[in-house]
Amino acid sequence: MSDSKFWEKVHAVATKATWAYLATAVGSQPKVRVVHPAFEGERVWVATGRGSAKARHIDKNAKVELFYQIGADMVHLTVTGTAKFVEDITEKKRIWNGKVFDYDLSQFWPGGPESKDFGLMLITPRRVELTSLAEMTTGKKPEVWRASGK
Repeated sequence: MSDSKFWEKVHAVATKATWAYLATAVGSQPKVRVVHPAFEGERVWVATGRGSAKARHIDKNAKVELFYQIGADMVHLTVTGTAKFVEDITEKKRIWNGKVFDYDLSQFWPGGPESKDFGLMLITPRRVELTSLAEMTTGKKPEVWRASGK
């Protein structure tokens, strides 16, 4: 399957899910939280409080993993990569005004993209895996995308 077909499938699956589980780490202790991510091409965005526990974890250890379980078909989408906070106001405004997220960010940050606590996290995938419970029970291997050179 071509990269473009794989990403089309990933976007279709992710659109069906509202929530994903984000795993971060504090030292050797993993922490998992529910987030509402948004795909933009091969990048994943998460809006969160800049002073949140997950933001502090990522500032110390950028390795993250997102896991989605979608619908009755039990489709599994896993994104493994690195996260960083984007501080560039031009990029924050682009994402905010571009309606990348399917919810109103101003309900959490009424001051807009310039709000002091508006944290814009960018996850750059190095590996993405897509499978379903039905496929797993038949022994079918998951579809996997890897970033070039990873």
